[in-house]
Amino acid sequence: MYGARCLIRSAVPAENKPEGTAADTIYALSSGPAPAGVSIIRISGVTAGAALDRIAPGVRPSPRRATLRTLTDPEDGGVLDQALVLWFPAPKTVMGEDLAELHVHGSRAVVAAVQRALGKIPGLRPAVAGEFTRRAFDHGRIDLIEAEALGDLLAAETEGQRRSAMILASGRLSRSVEQWRDRILALAATIEALIDFSDEDDVDADVGEIVARAEELSAEIGYWLGLPHAERLRDGVRVVLAGPPNTGKSTLLNALVGRDAAIVTPIAGTTRDLIEVPVMLSGVAFLLTDTAGLRRVGADEVEAIGIARAERAIESSDILLWLGEPCACPDHPSAIRIGAQADIRSPGESVDLALSAVTGQGMIALQEALLSRAAGLLPGEGESALNRRQRDALANIAAALDDVGTSSDLILMAESLRLARSGVDALTGRAGTEDMFDTLFGAFCIGK
Repeated sequence: MYGARCLIRSAVPAENKPEGTAADTIYALSSGPAPAGVSIIRISGVTAGAALDRIAPGVRPSPRRATLRTLTDPEDGGVLDQALVLWFPAPKTVMGEDLAELHVHGSRAVVAAVQRALGKIPGLRPAVAGEFTRRAFDHGRIDLIEAEALGDLLAAETEGQRRSAMILASGRLSRSVEQWRDRILALAATIEALIDFSDEDDVDADVGEIVARAEELSAEIGYWLGLPHAERLRDGVRVVLAGPPNTGKSTLLNALVGRDAAIVTPIAGTTRDLIEVPVMLSGVAFLLTDTAGLRRVGADEVEAIGIARAERAIESSDILLWLGEPCACPDHPSAIRIGAQADIRSPGESVDLALSAVTGQGMIALQEALLSRAAGLLPGEGESALNRRQRDALANIAAALDDVGTSSDLILMAESLRLARSGVDALTGRAGTEDMFDTLFGAFCIGK
C-alpha cells in the first residue's frame, strides 16, 4: 500500500483530468518516477483481469504469485517489455477491487510504452491524483484517519513525521475509535431500553453506571487530545526571536540557519516584517521567525505594523528567544532569555544563555536547549500527533459524552450519545462532505 514518495503530484492538468466514475478501471505508475531499476504500474477495477489478459497474453497468473511474462501491444502485438506480472482478485486487495500489477524495467521509454498500450484497451483510463487511495477508502479498506496518515507518510521529511504517520496509518487510532463506537452504541441501546421498557421487570440498568462508563470513555479520548499537534510536527516547532531593535535577532537567525536569510544593519528598525525560515536541527524541524524590534518611541507607521505582528507572533510561538533585558521578557511558558552579543557586552547574571552569533560562543548550547524544549512539544517514542480535524472531532465526541452526566432526563442522555456517534462517524469518514474528500485525495500523487 505504501509506495515511494512521488515527486510529481499530478501528471494530468486539473482542467484536462479524464472524466469517469468510480466504476471505471484505472491505471497509473505507482512507484517513483522513472528512471528506476523497476517501475510498478497498477491496474485496478472490474476489468483489470481482462486488461491483464490483453497486455500479458497467456494463462492468467495464479493469485499473488509473480510470473514472468512478455508484455505486448494489444493492437499490433509488438513486444513492449519482459516483466513480472501479479494478479490480485477482489476483495482481498488494497483497494478492495480486482488489481493487477506490472513490474516493468524502469526506463522512461518502457513506462511510457506500457501506459500507451494500456490506454488502447477499451474501458481503461488513467487514474487521477489520489484515486487509488480514494477507492480503498470507498470500499472500506481504510478509514479517513488512515487515509490522512498515508498522505502524511508520503510527505514525511523527518523521522518524527514518519513515525507519527506510521502509527496512524497502521490503524492504532482507528481501532480505538471502532471500540469507542461499539461502547457508545451499547450505552445508547441501554438508554433506549430504559426509555421503552422501564416499566418491565426484565430491564435492569443503573443510570449512574451509564454515566460512569461515558465518563471513562471521555477520559480515554482525553489521552489522544493531549497528544502534540500534527501541525507542529509537519510545519516545525515555531521559534520566535524577539526583543528591542539592534539586539542581534537577525544575526542570530542567520547563524542558526547558516545563511544570510535576514538583512543585518546597525540601523534600528531594519526588520519591519516577520521573516520565517525553516531549518532542520538534528532531524527536528523548526520554523524560525525574526521579528521587528519592539519599541514604542521612534517607530514610524510601517514599523508599528511590524511591531504589532511581532507581538502576535510571540503569543503564538512554541519557543521564545528573548534578546533584551531579562526583566522585560514576556510571560511565555517556554521562553529562553538570551544574553546576545556576548563578545562585546556583558550578558548579566539573569539570562538563561549567553552567546555570540559572531564568534559562535553558546551556539551549541542554544541548539541543545531548542532540541530539549522541542522534545516536550513533539510526539515521543510510540506516540502520534493528530491534525486539527481529528482533534476537533475527538473534542466533540468527548463533549457529548460529558453531557451524558449533566442531565437525568433519559431523552437528553440518548441525544448526547447520538451526537457522540455522529462525531465518531465524522472522525472516520463514515459521515462527511465530498468537498473535503476531494481536497484530501486530490493532494495525493498520481498512482496513490
